[in-house]
This record gives sequence, structure tokens and C-alpha cells, in this order.
Amino acid sequence: MKELHTGNLYWPVTLGDTREYEPLRQNKKTQVAVIGGGMSGSVCSLIFTRSGLSTIMLERGKVAGGSTSANTGLLQFSNDIMLCDLIDQIGERDAQTFYKACKDAVNMLAITADSLSLDVGFKRRSSLYYASSEQQLPKLKKEYEALKACGLDVEFWSPEEIMSHFPFRKSGAIVTHGDAEVNPYQFVNGVASAAADAGLQIHEQTNIVAHDTLPSGLHRLRTADGFEIEAEHVVYAVGYEPEELRGKLVKADLNRSYALVTGVQPNLQSWHERFLIWETARPYLYMRTTVDGRVVVGGLDEEIEQPLHSGKARHKRSEKLLEQLQALFPELQAPIEFEWNATFGESRDGLPFVGADPAWKNVYYCLGYGGNGTVYSMIAAHLLRDLIRGDSHPLTDIVKLDRKSLASI
Repeated sequence: MKELHTGNLYWPVTLGDTREYEPLRQNKKTQVAVIGGGMSGSVCSLIFTRSGLSTIMLERGKVAGGSTSANTGLLQFSNDIMLCDLIDQIGERDAQTFYKACKDAVNMLAITADSLSLDVGFKRRSSLYYASSEQQLPKLKKEYEALKACGLDVEFWSPEEIMSHFPFRKSGAIVTHGDAEVNPYQFVNGVASAAADAGLQIHEQTNIVAHDTLPSGLHRLRTADGFEIEAEHVVYAVGYEPEELRGKLVKADLNRSYALVTGVQPNLQSWHERFLIWETARPYLYMRTTVDGRVVVGGLDEEIEQPLHSGKARHKRSEKLLEQLQALFPELQAPIEFEWNATFGESRDGLPFVGADPAWKNVYYCLGYGGNGTVYSMIAAHLLRDLIRGDSHPLTDIVKLDRKSLASI
């Protein structure tokens, strides 16, 4: 099992008791088998189930036990790849279609969160995307014009406007309206529970070790304990590509990133409307607040796949992140209470991998590479549902595994 994170995670301590699901202990048949019980698997399973598809979700560990716990919960329609760059890469029509889909996905996440019986800390927020240096200001203005031309709700703030809202000065910033934040651990547990109540069958501690196609075209999944599931369709929602795909279809890089959560801040008045904050530099610093008044800070990405095991080295990065926070907000003095290091993936064209296996009928992938994984999960849920039902979806060719934008990479 791939090690996804090390350190002291914050989100799991915000939810006491979690619902448990029995391991698979008998052979079963279903329309759709979803492999993976994290953000993408749970969201896909909920949408499938609510759409009338008989679905079983199989998780080799615990629901929300993998990357979900290290997710920092920023939900934005802007992506790691700027819209203006995506236009150059895949054309204006497709790039705008993708960005609009991200905005719609944030709205669908809001509707989903509101439908849950569990409070998952979902709050609508705006974002401040500032120029890290004067040299990056022209590119930021170009991005603002692209977002505005796409019909997205954005403003451009001058240094004076930034200073009138925050205790720091930057050469310029885009303010995007329509973003959000969530407690990812609570959200995934809430989504899985709601899906189970709607008819989804969930099996934790169920490791799939074999996947064969029968002469009938059905797929047979076998667990490590020897039980089998026959499914018409199989969705791999495992965060990153299955080992059998490595290097064949998915062109991506696995890196590691750092995050911390402070203690409760006694005073957040200078943090205008609790905006989500990030910057143009790459790798970028990003931060948000929590419903109980803490601050989440992330960044310092490194091109190394394995999480850092040295607690001393990890804390050194956390102290650097805290210094960057306090450079922007000098009055925030609550100490670090949680810190972790996690593996994350970036596709080489800045888009997620969602769609059908081009060589394996009725096998699909929901691999949400990049910093916008939760948003991509909601997009994937609807796209894959449409593919399974034989319907079309406007993003199919844009995010499929063998898309044209990967040909030259």
C-alpha cells in the first residue's frame, strides 16, 4: 500500500465516531463497482446511487483514510494551470468549458454538502490570488481578462485595494467569487453515509487483488480474502493510477507537499471575509481559515514522491510556512498544533484523468491529479455516470486518458 502522508493530521480529530462498514464476506453482483473510498470514490458512488445505478464501493482500508485526511479543503474554480495557459494549450472553447465546469462543480458540492445530515464545515468563500512579484503582474492581468471573458465572477484589485482589506501589500490580485471551503474528512464520511442510506453497498477492509473480464463481458473482481464481485462497469477511484497503468496512459508526476494547522487564533479580524488566499509563484503558498478559527497553511512542494519521515525536518518546513503566514498577518501568533507531509500528483498538462480505459471496455478511471481534486471528483462523478448510461458529456474529450493535449508530452 502506497504511503500517502506522514505527520499529525488535523481533520480526523474533528469527527469523533465514524460509521463502519463490514468487509466483503460473500460473492455479489452489481451494475457498478467503485474501487476506492476516498473523496473521488465516495462522491462518484453517491452520484451513481442517487442516479439509480446499483453500486458497490470497495475500500481496502477505511473510508476517508487515505489522501482525504491530508486534503486542505480549498474548493476553487481556478486551477493550478491558469485559464490563459489552458487556452494556449487546448483552445479557448475547451478551456472555457473546463473552467465553467469547475465553477458548476463547486456549486454541486455546495448542494451535496447541504443535503447531508452531518455538518461538514462547508462555507462559501471568495479567493484572493495575488502576484508574488512585480514581474508576475502582467501575467496575472492577462489571467483576469481570460476569466472575465469566460463570464466568471472576478475582480482585479490594485495594491491600494488589497491594503484596504488586508494587512499586507501586493502589486495586484484577482479576487474570484463563488469558491468555498470544506472539512474534507467530515465531507467524505458524510457523503459515504448518505450514499449508504440511499442504497450504496460499502465494504471497508476489502482489498481487490485481481480483475478479470469474463467471456460475457462482465468484470470479475477478486478480493484478498477470496470473495468475488461481478460488475458490468468498474471505476478505479484510487487517487493515483493503478500500478498496471503506470507509464502507459497516465503522464503525471508525484510530488510531496507540506501543510500545518495553527491553534485557534484569538483575532482574525484583519482576514477579510475569511478569503481563501494563494499566489502566482510555483510552488505556491496557500492558506485558509477553519470554522473554529484556526489557519491552514500549505506549500513548499518538492519533486520527491515519498513523504518525509523525519519529524525534525518536517517541523522545519512547518516553521517556514508559519513565517510566511505571519509575514502576511503579523498579528496571528497561535502556534502550530498539527503538521503533515503528503504525496500529491500533478498531470503534465494540468488536467485530471477521467474517463474510459481506451483498451478495456466498461473500465473507467477517476484520477483527480492537481490541487483541485475535490472539484475534479464532482466533475468525474457526473461524467462517468453519463458514460456508464451511454450519454454524452461536454468534458469527455478534454479529460480522457488518451487526450490530444498529452500527445506531445
